[in-house]
Amino acid sequence: MKVLDTDRLILRWLTPDDAAFILELLNEPSWIRFIGDKGVRTLEDAKNYIVSGPMKMYSQMGFGLFMVERKEGSIPIGMCGLIKRDTLDNVDIGFAFLSTYQTQGYGFESASATLKYGHEQQDLKRILAITSLENQASSGLLEKIGMKYEGTIILDKEKLKLFASEK
Repeated sequence: MKVLDTDRLILRWLTPDDAAFILELLNEPSWIRFIGDKGVRTLEDAKNYIVSGPMKMYSQMGFGLFMVERKEGSIPIGMCGLIKRDTLDNVDIGFAFLSTYQTQGYGFESASATLKYGHEQQDLKRILAITSLENQASSGLLEKIGMKYEGTIILDKEKLKLFASEK
């Protein structure tokens, strides 16, 4: 199901058919370094990740992490979406892209559209974002889309930067 449409991108729900892409994305060095090793090593692992993560959140919340595809050629390039974690009081925005497609404005384009979607379509008053202390690219992107740095928090024994956007 298509959720968002930008100048160059389509954001849509993930399905088990996206397992090969998810397997590649979750094993990118930048994913493992900044997000963490999810232990996804096979297509079956990737399908389980999609079903138990994004698809479960779609059914519970009406949103989740979305596939980001380039309109030109329907090429999958990353994920961007809204996540409700048990460990945070508010929904947060998350994103990750294949290294081939980083630094081309796709993160900004999809994250700014997702933030607007969260505030306007999902009526979320406050949206958070977290990033590792050393992930300067993500911190810069969050500030560029209008999120404000609020300090650091400890989440799952890891010190992270916390950003927020208020409606």
